[in-house]
Amino acid sequence: MSKVAVAQIQSSTKKEENLRTAVSMIEQAGRQGAELIAFPEFLMAFSPASQSATEVAKIAEPVDGRFISTLREAARKNRIAVLATIYETSQTPDRVFDTAVWLDPLGNVAMAYRKLHLYDAFGFRESDKFQPGSDVPPLVTSGECRFGVMICYDLRFPEMARMLALQGANILVAPAGWVQGDLKVDHWQTMIKARALENGCYIIAPGQIGNIYIGHSMIVDPLGRTILDLGEREGLETVVLDMKLVSETRERLPLLANRRTDVYARNLVAKLP
Repeated sequence: MSKVAVAQIQSSTKKEENLRTAVSMIEQAGRQGAELIAFPEFLMAFSPASQSATEVAKIAEPVDGRFISTLREAARKNRIAVLATIYETSQTPDRVFDTAVWLDPLGNVAMAYRKLHLYDAFGFRESDKFQPGSDVPPLVTSGECRFGVMICYDLRFPEMARMLALQGANILVAPAGWVQGDLKVDHWQTMIKARALENGCYIIAPGQIGNIYIGHSMIVDPLGRTILDLGEREGLETVVLDMKLVSETRERLPLLANRRTDVYARNLVAKLP
């Protein structure tokens, strides 16, 4: 079993205000006995469309900056793992990384993942402010849980979830700021359920609420059943995950084992330019 907390928040444009909210929620999750608290994308700050790339870069920090250092101390004090997101400084002056940072219960940085797929779709261009990452993150292991991390738009690319599952992930965590629009709630819920079903794993998907975002932070089990949906309210909820369900599902519905990699590889090579 693993008890996890999902935080659904409305980030403001003020970094210090969001940091105080995060610390308070870490303390709350710790009191509730959670082993992990997962925050949504853009925890550090909401970036409105009017904000320039240069202005976002001024907010950004390195992974060892004050924002994460404060969260590290909160994780250590409350003996809880924390998945937080920041605008991380890059070598390009007017671009930042959209980075998820995993802190273990001792306050150590266990993993940092820079978002691979930038949201250049539906009239948005994240590439105007962000620099894409270049690698799939390593898994984070805690007892029987092996966590793989994605960020928001990554959910629309099944290849990434599959790679993490093949590396051994039995829980995928996808912090998001899913933008409002026609059918966007349907897209969000469908993508999360699909990634869970096709990989036989849990998906934890904390989302932003308010501003331009849909909320609906979710946890979905390996059979595609929604066990948490926070709708449009701000707050924190804890859920106990039954990790035996992952192994049972993968035995009864062995999608990973039944893949025809011999055929896939042959056709992939045949279609290369």
